[in-house]
Amino acid sequence: MKRDRPRNDHGDSGRGPYSGLMSKHTYKLIKLAGSSPKSIEGAIENAISKSGESLEHLRWFEVKETRGHIEDGKIAHYQVVLEVGFTLE
Repeated sequence: MKRDRPRNDHGDSGRGPYSGLMSKHTYKLIKLAGSSPKSIEGAIENAISKSGESLEHLRWFEVKETRGHIEDGKIAHYQVVLEVGFTLE
């Protein structure tokens, strides 16, 4: 009989692309708002890259809100609000 690997503290069997990434870490969560005149993706990238200049160990993000700014009937800016998690040392 073949036995499965024992699960770690987080119910992860230790297999797959995310195995071990979240084991025994403590995360701090913050909200960020990013903007871009070109795209939602650009707004996300701007928020992450700017916050990475002063924050270390950024690990994940979740888009919480999406909105835009309109001028003269055209999209002038895209804005996103992100929740970002980073590990504490």
